Amino acid sequence: MSVLTSVTSAEHPSTAAPTPAPPLLEARDLSVRAPTDHRWNRTPRTLLHDVNLCVHRGQTLAVVGESGAGKSTLVRALLRLQKPASGQVLIDGQDLAILAPAELRAQRRRIQMVFQDPIASLNPLLSVLEVVTDPLRPGAASITGALREKALAQLQAVGLGEEYLGRRATELSGGQAQRVALARALITEPEMLICDEPVSALDLDLRSQVLRLLVELRRRRSLALLLVTHDLHAARILCEQTLVLRQGRVVEQGATTQLFARPGADYTRELLASMLSVDARGGASRSG
Repeated sequence: MSVLTSVTSAEHPSTAAPTPAPPLLEARDLSVRAPTDHRWNRTPRTLLHDVNLCVHRGQTLAVVGESGAGKSTLVRALLRLQKPASGQVLIDGQDLAILAPAELRAQRRRIQMVFQDPIASLNPLLSVLEVVTDPLRPGAASITGALREKALAQLQAVGLGEEYLGRRATELSGGQAQRVALARALITEPEMLICDEPVSALDLDLRSQVLRLLVELRRRRSLALLLVTHDLHAARILCEQTLVLRQGRVVEQGATTQLFARPGADYTRELLASMLSVDARGGASRSG
């Protein structure tokens, strides 16, 4: 046997394992502090403590916790809407902190946001057509025929028809407004959605409709999803992975099914017990 044929496949450069792709979105040791009030020489309060997370393409992650856990602060830091005190946010391995403004805008188009209050997130002075096409119209450029057709396609994808194009936010129900907000997020053809409490402002029936719509959109478009919520039902329906946040610290994280079945932290058990208590009350009221 020659020296060449005795080389193992692991040593041969042509058969070496490929370098794994970086996560689509990653946070490394991310910390955020509240602004300091210099008039009173106050020490800044830490809102997030060394949070680590990553979401790969097509993956779903829920960030759950009570009000005040730091969930919305985390979202703002991930989108560079709030400057971290330390740590990094990376998209495809690129640190957002070192990007020029134009590069940062381009990266943000790949990861779109759906906000908690659907009506408040829409400009009441604009038509639905203007709202949905806004991400593709720098400087409020005019709306071309092609752009109108693209907006209509996105509205139809979320279950709304052409008759909604001329309406304004004040003419929409909560569920319709959230669908418009989804259409606006989808028009840039993002790889990922970040949804901050997307159903908390909706009643039970509308909540179920929007959750089903998110499931279908994920399936059709292979979207990654980061769901920020205190609603563990939504986390269980939508997300394969769950991260539990309390007072700005990660309590635990792991596969949603395993975390729900065998929570490792007392705080997670308390959240699950609270969810079961709400279920029991709801079941009793429905049966009555």
